[in-house]
Amino acid sequence: MSARQKGFTLVEIAIVLVIIGLLLGGVLKGQELINSAKVKNFINDFKTVPLFIYGYQDKYRALPGDDRDVATHLGSAATNASVTLLTVTSTTQGNGRIEGNYNSTTATDESVAFWQQVRLANLAAGNANFTDPAAAMPTNADGGRLGIQSTSPITGMTGSYFVCSEGIQGKFAKQIDITLDDGNTATGSVRVASGTYAGTALTAVPTTGTGGIEDNNTYIVCTAF
Repeated sequence: MSARQKGFTLVEIAIVLVIIGLLLGGVLKGQELINSAKVKNFINDFKTVPLFIYGYQDKYRALPGDDRDVATHLGSAATNASVTLLTVTSTTQGNGRIEGNYNSTTATDESVAFWQQVRLANLAAGNANFTDPAAAMPTNADGGRLGIQSTSPITGMTGSYFVCSEGIQGKFAKQIDITLDDGNTATGSVRVASGTYAGTALTAVPTTGTGGIEDNNTYIVCTAF
């Protein structure tokens, strides 16, 4: 007597397909939430950095990083934190600009001293020990460098200060521009560029078209204020 072969019924197969569908839907929804949280973090960086400047100016009547009286303003805070105040290039202090590249790791650049000073002033979170500037500088939600400078980093941008965040995927860069500006990554106060910034203004990348933004490539996003 031969054994009867057993198989799945249509109902069982349907249940399995429903479960698979629910699992896939949950995974996709979870990824969507993660992506949304990243974009919010990126945007929060761009909105928060200007507040550091306004808060410091309100407290000390000086520009962080460019503060010629930083020893008077933050000397005791540095002593309490057991850190040494960075000594920036003296000829540029007090000129109303944040000298140096946003991604600099040179301790004498004002764009590096900016972060130590806003941290010692209790305006920004983070370690105020800049013995190793490269390790102390802030990063964004994807680990890319975040910084500020006074020189326009992307051709055509105008403003007094520019906040830049790098290593941002194209799909996020486009969403940032839509949220904060005009939706065109090559115009307005928010612009996107590719490559590595080394002190020479980069060319903005258009949102679409030839040479346009690729969703999975990484870019530098900068805002002007």
